[in-house]
Amino acid sequence: MAEYNEDAYRLARKAYIEHSCPFERALLSRCVACDRSRKLNLAEREAIACGDAAVREHCLTFYQALHENAQFALKLNPMEIRPSPQPSPSRGEGANATAKPINAPWPFGKEIRAQCGGVRGLAEAMDGAGDESTDIAVTVLQGREHFGACDAFPYSEIMRAVVHYEPRKRRPQ
Repeated sequence: MAEYNEDAYRLARKAYIEHSCPFERALLSRCVACDRSRKLNLAEREAIACGDAAVREHCLTFYQALHENAQFALKLNPMEIRPSPQPSPSRGEGANATAKPINAPWPFGKEIRAQCGGVRGLAEAMDGAGDESTDIAVTVLQGREHFGACDAFPYSEIMRAVVHYEPRKRRPQ
């Protein structure tokens, strides 16, 4: 089997996806939904693009605020790890990983907790159903209407949902 050329994949992805979705991992894991997302297949991989550039900016602001607030809740050292707005689809991670570069993506489990728990927590903070039917774009827009700016969201409530979110377990093979 031939090796994948990751650089070529990243270039093709960048050329093909004009507006990447900051919540791509959450959508691919199907813990939440989004009517504005478009699923694409690139080089035998699934990718998610955003179909609404204006709404994407609101989602990106929420994504960044989520990561800023989740560092303590998920026990991440902000000096070692900072969220990358475009998660890498594959990365090697050893069991004894040492200090990571500043722009290294978060570990997968913590990223999923931040994304899935964060969106569901925001929905629950507005008395909505925080489940897999929660629409990211609709929730973020409703949150802006309900609380005002993104920095006024109730992050203490949202962080409880982040901490308590349990990713799906792998299916037995």
